[in-house]
Amino acid sequence: MSTITASVDVNVPIAPVYDQWTQFETFPQFMEGVDRVQQLTPTKTHWDVSVGGVRREFDATITEQHPEERVAWRSDNGPQHAGVITFHRLGDDQTRVTAQMDIDPEGFAENVADKSGLLSQRVEGDLKRFKEFIEHQGHATGAWRGDVNRPE
Repeated sequence: MSTITASVDVNVPIAPVYDQWTQFETFPQFMEGVDRVQQLTPTKTHWDVSVGGVRREFDATITEQHPEERVAWRSDNGPQHAGVITFHRLGDDQTRVTAQMDIDPEGFAENVADKSGLLSQRVEGDLKRFKEFIEHQGHATGAWRGDVNRPE
């Protein structure tokens, strides 16, 4: 299992940055290899992704979510991974977004991508593209501000 950690500072207030991150169906607009995300319920998503030319589908569960603080998840099937995105207010108009992901690569393509650092580069690139996306928008395209408490 590999752990990837990356951060980006976004020149937008924390509320719209967090709100945009909760709009999972927009992820293909800034995440490389994410072909489609469907929000099935407030805590369930379905993903279609491509890694190294290999297509995968999986479901994920939001395990914890607190407005302007964090969104945590784990995969339910398919490629095994879990992670947390945290949001830190740096100033009135600046927010740090940090991703920490634990990934257990599945199959040859994912293992090569992991060992060569491509998965880490992809996460860093996704955060940079998210920064460009939200800074260009200047506001969130939607929001979900509910709380999901971590299961005991």
